[in-house]
Amino acid sequence: MANEDLAVGKADLVNLWRLVEGNDGGPAWIKMMEKALPNMTYQAWRRDPQNGPPQYQSSTIFENATPDEVRDFFGDDEFRMSNKWDDMLISHQTLEECQTTGTMKVHWVRKFPFFCSDREYIIARRIWKLGSAYYCVTKGVPCSSIPRRSKPRRVDLYYSSWCIRAVESRRGNGGSTACEILLFHHEDMGIPYEIAKIGIRQGMWGCVKRIEPGLRAYQKARAAGEPPSPSALMARINTKVGDNFVRGLESNSDQDIMEAEEKPVKNRMARFLVLGGAVALACTLDQGLLTKALIFGVARRFVGQRNTL
Repeated sequence: MANEDLAVGKADLVNLWRLVEGNDGGPAWIKMMEKALPNMTYQAWRRDPQNGPPQYQSSTIFENATPDEVRDFFGDDEFRMSNKWDDMLISHQTLEECQTTGTMKVHWVRKFPFFCSDREYIIARRIWKLGSAYYCVTKGVPCSSIPRRSKPRRVDLYYSSWCIRAVESRRGNGGSTACEILLFHHEDMGIPYEIAKIGIRQGMWGCVKRIEPGLRAYQKARAAGEPPSPSALMARINTKVGDNFVRGLESNSDQDIMEAEEKPVKNRMARFLVLGGAVALACTLDQGLLTKALIFGVARRFVGQRNTL
């Protein structure tokens, strides 16, 4: 990938780190909900910037899961399709990939309800390892090689990034046997913001709670010896960030940030991956969450209204 630094670079990691630490300078977060299953807890927040679509933050904690398992699960496009815990993906294609940094540029189309046209996305994704946590930046990028069409409608403004880290179990056993995913997401799908907010609030939990059974099925498949898919292997290629990077962030020293050491982390099997026409990122964390929440929520409230969106 010749332009991978331009697609997703160090500035994007800096922005995500500040979001995770709560010092990005944006407006305050408003809590939307707090839900729980026996082996999963979920919290969600929203904030409304002066310009642009609503922004969402969520924290999902899975019991008895490791960061590596969760990273592979969300990056495994083939399992996402076969298990059907995310059933909205119509098509996907890898456009570019870098086997040194793990950066991917992908194209996918997602099914929307009858009163909306389908949406297409061109996104770039890259994962960094900072300490024992994984930081993944995913955002919309331009792509001149794929012409725009009237349908599906292209989503240009798109940001979905997350941090995966081990946390202490809520069962109080004193061990970090649980895994937390912090997700930050916003996109402009061409739907009025107020309608989108209603739909997401009504449909979010119904979509989120489907993720946990998918993760458990994934763990069982790995335990049974099923090999990781090509896309899961790509998720294992990431960049290890040196200690100078963290010190630069904490001291707000731009020089330390830009001079931070980066070491690519590659899984040996990933060296043998060949760029295929259909090896793809089916969707990132939010795809099974926010867009599906919007569809379920808005469909219930606005079914029968045929808007030209």
